[in-house]
Amino acid sequence: MVERYALSPMKDLWTEEAKYRRWLEVELAVTRAYEELGMFPQGVTERMRSKARIDVDLFKRIEERTNHDVVAFVEGIGSMIGEDSRYFHYGLTSSDVLDTATSLALVEAGRIILRALEDMREVLWDLSERHKHTVTVGRTHGVHAEPTSFGLKVLSWFSETCRNMERMRRAIEEVSFGKISGAVGNYANVPPEVEEKALSYLGLKAEPVSTQVVPRDRHAHFIATLALIAAGIERIAVELRHLQRTEVLEVEEPFREGQRGSSAMPHKKNPIVCERLTGLSRIMRSYVTVALENVVLWHERDISHSSTERYVFPDATQTLYYMVVTVTDLLRGLKVNEWRMKRNLDLTKGLIYSQRVLLKLVEKGLTRKEAYDIVQRNALRAWEEEKDFLSLLLEDTDVRRFLSEEELRELFDPAYYLRHVDRIYGRFGEGVR
Repeated sequence: MVERYALSPMKDLWTEEAKYRRWLEVELAVTRAYEELGMFPQGVTERMRSKARIDVDLFKRIEERTNHDVVAFVEGIGSMIGEDSRYFHYGLTSSDVLDTATSLALVEAGRIILRALEDMREVLWDLSERHKHTVTVGRTHGVHAEPTSFGLKVLSWFSETCRNMERMRRAIEEVSFGKISGAVGNYANVPPEVEEKALSYLGLKAEPVSTQVVPRDRHAHFIATLALIAAGIERIAVELRHLQRTEVLEVEEPFREGQRGSSAMPHKKNPIVCERLTGLSRIMRSYVTVALENVVLWHERDISHSSTERYVFPDATQTLYYMVVTVTDLLRGLKVNEWRMKRNLDLTKGLIYSQRVLLKLVEKGLTRKEAYDIVQRNALRAWEEEKDFLSLLLEDTDVRRFLSEEELRELFDPAYYLRHVDRIYGRFGEGVR
C-alpha cells in the first residue's frame, strides 16, 4: 500500500504483527475448543497464551529456511511454548488458520469502513439540508435542462451512501465465515464440534461446505462492494470537478492558506482532491477483476489466489477507507457559490423554462406537436440570436393567442421546480438519517 493513502486505524489492521496476532487467536481458539471438549488437557490454552508472543523477526528468519510462512509461525510459537507445542496446530492445515484469520481481518475492515460511511452520510445530510432550497440549473448531457435544487443533488449522494452502507453490512455478513475442517475440508483430522466451538469464540460462522479454503465468491462479493462504494464516491468527485470548472464555478474544493494550485500559474485553484478520488476509484475497480479470478481454483484448491490476496485485501480496504475519509473532509469544507448558481441559471436567457411553456400550450388545447413546434421555433431563435426567450414568446402571435403576458411570466418562476422538494426529503425518516 502506498503510505500516502494509508490511514489509521485501517493501516494498523494490516501490519505483519497484526496478521500474526490473528493467526495466534485462531490457533488458540482451536486449542480451547479441543480443551473444552475434553480432548486436550485442562489449562493448556492458557499456558500457551501466557508463553506465546509475536516475534516477527523470528518468524521471518525461520521462513527463510522453511519457505512457508505458516510452518515458520507454528515452529516459532512452538519454540516458545515447549511441551505444549504438541497440541498447537493439531489436525489443522495452513488454510484453516489463514482463511479464518483473513475473515477476521475483513470483518474488522468492513466495520471500520462502515463507521467512516456513517460520518460521510451525516455530512451529506447536513449539506443537503443547508441547500434544500438553493436553486441551481439541472444538467443533462452536460447541457442546461431545468432548474432543480442543489440540496437534491446532494440528497441523491446521501441516498446512495445509505444503500452502500447496507451493501457493506451484507458484505461483512458474507465474509463472516471461517473453516477449521482440515486439509480438504472433510474433517478427517479435526471434528466438526471443534470447528463450531472455535469459530464461535471468534465471532464467525462455519463455512457450510469448504474445500481446503473458504470459497472465494464470498471475498469477491466483498471486494465488489468496496468497488461499488468507490464508484459512488467517484460520482460525487466527477460532479464537483465539473462544477468547479472556471466557466461554471458553482462549487470549490477547500483551499487552505498557503496551498498552491500550480508551480507555474499562481492563480490556479484546481480540484485535485476530486481528481485523486477519481483515479483511486479506477484502482478499486481493477481489484474486482482479480477477486473474480480467484473464485476459480483447481480441485480442492491451488494457491493462485494467495499472492494476489496479499495485495488486494490490504490495498482495497485501505484505499477505500482513504477515499471515504477524504471525500467526507472535502464535503465538510465545500464552498458553495450560490451567487454563481443564480447567474448560471440565466445563461440560456430563459430557455430552461421551455417545457413549462410547452405543457401550458397543450393545456390550452393545442396538440403536443403544435405546441412543440411553436416553442422550439422560438427556442432555436433565442439560441441563434442570443435573445431573451420570454421576450420572443411575448412577441409571437401564435403564443399570445393562448397565453397572456401574466401567464407567460408565471411560467418563468424557478420556485415552481422546487415545490415537491420537501416531499422528497420526507422519504428519509429519522432512522435513515
